[in-house]
Amino acid sequence: MSKFYPLSVSQVRNETRDTIAVTFAVPPELRDSFAFQQGQHLTLRTHINAEDVRRSYSICSSVQEGALRVAIKRTQGGLFSTWANDTLKAGIVLDVMPPMGHFNTPLDAANRKHYLAFAAGSGITPILSIIKTTLLAEPHSQFTLFYGNRASSTVIFKEELTDLKDSFMQRLNLVYVMSREQQDIDLFNGRITKDKCAQFLQHWIDIKDMDVAFICGPEDMMLGVSEALQEAGMAKANIKIELFAASIPKHQHKPRALDVAGHQETEVTVIMDGNHTTFTMDKDKESLLDAGLRAGIDMRYSCKGGVCSTCRCKLVDGKVDMDVNYALEDYEIARGFVLSCQSFPVTDKVVVDFDQAE
Repeated sequence: MSKFYPLSVSQVRNETRDTIAVTFAVPPELRDSFAFQQGQHLTLRTHINAEDVRRSYSICSSVQEGALRVAIKRTQGGLFSTWANDTLKAGIVLDVMPPMGHFNTPLDAANRKHYLAFAAGSGITPILSIIKTTLLAEPHSQFTLFYGNRASSTVIFKEELTDLKDSFMQRLNLVYVMSREQQDIDLFNGRITKDKCAQFLQHWIDIKDMDVAFICGPEDMMLGVSEALQEAGMAKANIKIELFAASIPKHQHKPRALDVAGHQETEVTVIMDGNHTTFTMDKDKESLLDAGLRAGIDMRYSCKGGVCSTCRCKLVDGKVDMDVNYALEDYEIARGFVLSCQSFPVTDKVVVDFDQAE
């Protein structure tokens, strides 16, 4: 799972002025490796000006399509997204890591559920995969989507969403929320906030009818919507959140005052692809990921911000402090999973296993 594979781009399609949909050609011998679940993401790698640049992008195709496609929105100052939007075309080869992520819930054809989703901007990408896959896999289930944008011209996958609505008229409820374009119903004007979500719950949907909610967009929007849903009675365990690295502020690690009862250094063992590699590092000064890279290990990572979960591994021995965590659920942490990009060792010995991460 830690390996990158060279995949050729088979198609690049403009979705909006600043967003492209990129489809990869997966050779037969790699189809099992690149089989995915709805809501998962790909880590892409290329070299830009001799720099190794990696980014994670959510898959936007349904499981049933048999196509591997991601959307890349140009972000201001974004090195990879700018390069991709300006450069990518059919035939170009990118290094791609197999699909990862847990932004989904198990599906069953016998289910009769009503799913709820809130997306803003490019947050529609994994949500689209989830909606399409779910409506095809569960013929008795329904989906309600609130999708926030500035204006109609910035709606990503607008045609695809329209086609989806036409195909599932009775089972898909699609609501657009515009912040800079006036709509007839005032409730659907403005940004998706906690208060706006509370209004939706009061006037538009009954939370008691909803089984699972998916939220993807800017951090403040997602936290606000999650709070509104919980205050209305939805269990936190039924609320799935996916955060994009571009939407969080940069975090600077501040070393803690350590009780130096043991050594100042930590012996770290990394288990990856069946190999055991051991190195030493100072306690609480740099992350396991950065120290591993410095030691020459081809560590698995993408965002380095505690968001994408690409660097997820299991803590087998020792203790670490995690600075920030936007990717792991409480139950994953309870089972011993950590994000190596945010993990700072505080014991004399630490063992982490990437092979148990999937």
